[in-house]
Amino acid sequence: MSRIQSIAVFGSTGSIGQNTLAVATALRSELRIVALSAHRGTAQALAQARQILPRWLVITDQEAARAQDWSSLPPQTELLVGPEHLEELAAHPEIDCVVAAIVGSAGLPSTWGAISAGKRVALANKETLVMAGPLVMELARQTGAALLPVDSEHSAIFQAMQAGRPHEVARLILTASGGPFRNLPLDELARVTVDQALCHPNWSMGKKITIDSATMLNKALEIIEARWLFGVSPAQIEVVVHPQSVIHSLVEFCDGGVMAQLSPPDMKLPIQYALTYPARVPGPAKKMNWQTACQLDFSPVDTRRFPAIELGFEAARAGGTAGAVLNAANEAAVAEFLAGEIPFTEIAAVCRRVLNAHTFESQPTLERLLAVDRWARQEVTARVCS
Repeated sequence: MSRIQSIAVFGSTGSIGQNTLAVATALRSELRIVALSAHRGTAQALAQARQILPRWLVITDQEAARAQDWSSLPPQTELLVGPEHLEELAAHPEIDCVVAAIVGSAGLPSTWGAISAGKRVALANKETLVMAGPLVMELARQTGAALLPVDSEHSAIFQAMQAGRPHEVARLILTASGGPFRNLPLDELARVTVDQALCHPNWSMGKKITIDSATMLNKALEIIEARWLFGVSPAQIEVVVHPQSVIHSLVEFCDGGVMAQLSPPDMKLPIQYALTYPARVPGPAKKMNWQTACQLDFSPVDTRRFPAIELGFEAARAGGTAGAVLNAANEAAVAEFLAGEIPFTEIAAVCRRVLNAHTFESQPTLERLLAVDRWARQEVTARVCS
């Protein structure tokens, strides 16, 4: 990299945001964070601002912003309140790269703004492509924006694809840990508690993403994301269970050669790769210890245990409004599970019913996708309360 890159971290208090700050701190001679954003985590965002000294800090929840004492905010940091400021900063000429780490569909508008402005986008918000994949990829082609995946699986595919040319790719193989219930008897899944579902064996993530890993709805969304990001058909995507989370995904080429990306489960590596690509530089990510005996296992996905996988393939095949409906229904269903309103097994079941009930459109506008997102959330609430 020839100069310091100015970075905006949207969703700085989440796990991706925190790891991004760790990477930028380790690479401070090359990367400079100039903007942070948070929703309700104002105290943590303030602490980050005091450490990083950004030019801007955005708090999207107005009530949370009013409740916070900002007297210790660094004088060089401007406080902006309201989600509209994310889109403004995403297009700001002094920002080179946006780390899109806001969880859920809430991250779509600011990511869209960054792509519209032709920025480099380190994409951790998979919902952007799940909801609006064709529109997003076409917009990126028009503006010259660079979408670099931060999800460990998609980063692994992106890295492995450097070994060949796009038309030589035969299959993309997404790996999944299987979460905490990979071996739990099927008849016990309905009695899973929230605390049990939040205990991921390998990764430390936020609540929503951890629940998604337990249901494998995260993998369903990743199937859709991979379909649009890499321009492949759903038939070219497979999912395998790999409990060690060391091989983050694989690419099989037309000649039968398979390239895998391996590293300890640490999000700092895919974050750093997205920020410094095409360069590789020493960084803070954990390294493999090849002097320690280890075993790498693979097994097919049990779709009785993880029915969400077929939802992902179905939505990827359908395109149109299917991804937006599935994503919104899942966000709403996870919230109901965390609130104790539905059992664990009902998350995927509710998503199936809402997906089946929606009026499919093959070529929706962005406005229409946002509308079906709202409809799907309301539909989940109505079905849970009925």
